[in-house]
Amino acid sequence: MMEINQYLDSTYLKTPEQSGLTEEQTFEKVKELTDEAIAYNFKEVMIRPNYVKLIKDYLVSKNSEVLVGTVIGFHEGTYSVEDKLKEANQAVLDGVDELDYVINYEAFKAGDLDLVRKEFVEGTKLGLDFGKTVKWIIEIAALSDAQIADLTANIWTWAQENFEEKDFSRIFVKSSTGFYVTEGGKPNGATFEGVKIMLDNAGKLPVKAAGGVKTPADAEKMITMGIHRIGTSSAKALLGEGKSDGAY
Repeated sequence: MMEINQYLDSTYLKTPEQSGLTEEQTFEKVKELTDEAIAYNFKEVMIRPNYVKLIKDYLVSKNSEVLVGTVIGFHEGTYSVEDKLKEANQAVLDGVDELDYVINYEAFKAGDLDLVRKEFVEGTKLGLDFGKTVKWIIEIAALSDAQIADLTANIWTWAQENFEEKDFSRIFVKSSTGFYVTEGGKPNGATFEGVKIMLDNAGKLPVKAAGGVKTPADAEKMITMGIHRIGTSSAKALLGEGKSDGAY
């Protein structure tokens, strides 16, 4: 089996209210995720902003190379540009390595490309200026195939217009939050079909498949297709150890 550890962003993003746990129990979940990431040499832990400083300090104390990522404008993406930048800046101050913004896909669907372009340019610039990797979650379950293609292509165009080629490897297009509510049993995470559309339109930008990757075979297929990262709440299952929890 191919070595997929370094493709995996091991993820826990539920709030105490969503999980029915206390604040203390939630932090223990996040810490367990981090210990697992250290043990299995995953690329990153993807966590809520309020845990970034604690977990970054913990990883430093363990001399670990595991990265800390967090979500910005999560999960609806409708935060103002100013609020997204404020949240991202605080995460940078707290020691984050990667910023996963939820793009305002509702504004995109409504035709407000100026707003979406503004947040992409300003949010990406903030991240790159501090040496961070930036990912833009487009929420493919909320979009038609044509919209997935169009939004991904726009992001690639804006990247070329505003940033240098050396920066492209640190500007990702990402599929999903894992929190979008679908109808009729439709998947709310990455699908092979949706990811292929992203890959076909992302140019030189890397693509992250988030959610929906449940088995080692799924992970291998996604990697073979050309993705650079996989976001998952079941990272061990993708190594063939244990079972997917079915969540993300």
